[in-house]
Amino acid sequence: MALPVGLQGKLRIPLIGAPMFIVSAPDLVVAQCTAGIVGAFPALNARPQSALDDWIREIKDRLNDYAAAHSDDPVAPFAVNQIAHASNNRLLDDMQTCVRHEVPIIITSLRPPSEIVAAVHDYGGLVFHDVINLRHARKAIEQGVDGIIAVCAGAGGHAGMLSPFALVKEIRREFDGAIILAGAMTSGGDVLAAQAMGADLAYIGTRFIATEEACAPQPYKDMIVQSNAADIAYTSLFTGVRGSYLKGSIVNAGLDPDNLPDKDKTAMDFGSGGKDDAKAWRDIWGAGQGVGNVDDIPAAHDLVLRIADEYEQARHRVLAN
Repeated sequence: MALPVGLQGKLRIPLIGAPMFIVSAPDLVVAQCTAGIVGAFPALNARPQSALDDWIREIKDRLNDYAAAHSDDPVAPFAVNQIAHASNNRLLDDMQTCVRHEVPIIITSLRPPSEIVAAVHDYGGLVFHDVINLRHARKAIEQGVDGIIAVCAGAGGHAGMLSPFALVKEIRREFDGAIILAGAMTSGGDVLAAQAMGADLAYIGTRFIATEEACAPQPYKDMIVQSNAADIAYTSLFTGVRGSYLKGSIVNAGLDPDNLPDKDKTAMDFGSGGKDDAKAWRDIWGAGQGVGNVDDIPAAHDLVLRIADEYEQARHRVLAN
């Protein structure tokens, strides 16, 4: 196991709340961190760009206030997700803001740029990069990242197709840093299973869409609760990269989720958070195959405590056998 020093002693359970477009904002991040897991949000969720500075200041202030008032509780660090793609015309400004605030963890997506790793390491921060295969992992390792997020089959958003049993072990053979596993996990038992197969941390997103603090519209949360794994479509149509989406939202947009054309990677556009009229950023809702195990919409803090309790129950159950 390779839990980074910056996380040791700061987590209730080895879990990161994944950053999600339109869903993750300060309220959810603070609720996750004060419950003892890493909370994260995409920089592009803060709009206009100047709002990113406000969001980070708010999160830092609220976490510091909570830590001062609850000295016995673990308060986890937070993370900001950066989309490292040529179309993201905010990347430089967003990273300058993050460096100025010394954001503890930067999560990079699509391309692992060495300049981000160097800038974050200069102030002692961590960089985690998400990948869907070993080729991408090798590129990130070459750039000196601290952790690899293995986005496996069943994950929400831009997920891969590989089994976690395959990808985690392939990465571990070549990487002694932190491995974070993503893919259809919703419970404490899932977190323990991720560790059992060689990951250091679990990465859960979809389960936190159905929480009180999530910025998702209520119909989105309700659809999460009402759906199961068969209600997830895996398509490249909306962003140019294959991702997992709720079929119900695709139907609501007037499309047939079982007959969607492919779209080339050249269609990717992350300029200022995507075009305002692009349905992929507003009406087409991402989710992973774990939706069938989501039955309620609790407060995020309560959900983390529930997952922690499930984690301990799973540990005792395994040790008893």
